[in-house]
Amino acid sequence: MLCIFVKNLTMKKEFEGLYKELQHISYPNLYLFKFIIKADVEKIVQLESLFDSKRAQIKRKSSAKGAYISISVKEIMLCPKEIIDIYDKSSKINGVIAL
Repeated sequence: MLCIFVKNLTMKKEFEGLYKELQHISYPNLYLFKFIIKADVEKIVQLESLFDSKRAQIKRKSSAKGAYISISVKEIMLCPKEIIDIYDKSSKINGVIAL
């Protein structure tokens, strides 16, 4: 994966602060992603497909009533760009809340 990140006008403002913080971490790094999503199999599959199935440690936990699922993913990230890319792609899945 090429880890060169060029800040441009298309970068969402919500990721600018995160990108600055991520630059202070040494890489490669085991990064923890957390999401909340409705208990919809299609959306869960979409979200989990953003990660490498061989490297990622994925944990699911249902809400008390089973309407929502929290998904925690630990995966080795090589650079801030990889992390931002996952958050950007996950933001395109309707109903996903990144924590």
